[in-house]
Amino acid sequence: QVYLVESGGGEVQAGDSLRLSCENPRRTLGRFVMGWFRQAPGKEKEFVAVISWSGTSTDMDDSVRGRFIVSRDNTKNTGYLQMNSLKPEDTAVYYCAATPKFYARTYSGHYDYWGQGTQVTVSS
Repeated sequence: QVYLVESGGGEVQAGDSLRLSCENPRRTLGRFVMGWFRQAPGKEKEFVAVISWSGTSTDMDDSVRGRFIVSRDNTKNTGYLQMNSLKPEDTAVYYCAATPKFYARTYSGHYDYWGQGTQVTVSS
């Protein structure tokens, strides 16, 4: 069963913006924390951002703070990662993840459900 469906990746130039979406289409996860991670070729998966169920608590990695915005619309069961001022080093496969564990933050092992991943490529 597919729990999370991602969309919005693509190829852009440095300085451009993209918005990633992550939907729980069948509303099967109840209340969940949503995290965003990315994995560049040859590198470990790394934390990007996290947002609580209510949306009132967020956290970002320092590498994206001030450029990326994480949000969610629970009426649509969808989370978003708005990525602005993109840099070539942002190139990676981006994954959304979800868990009912309210304490989940930067550790990928706390997340139970993962999206399929979407490629983001930023050229200079």
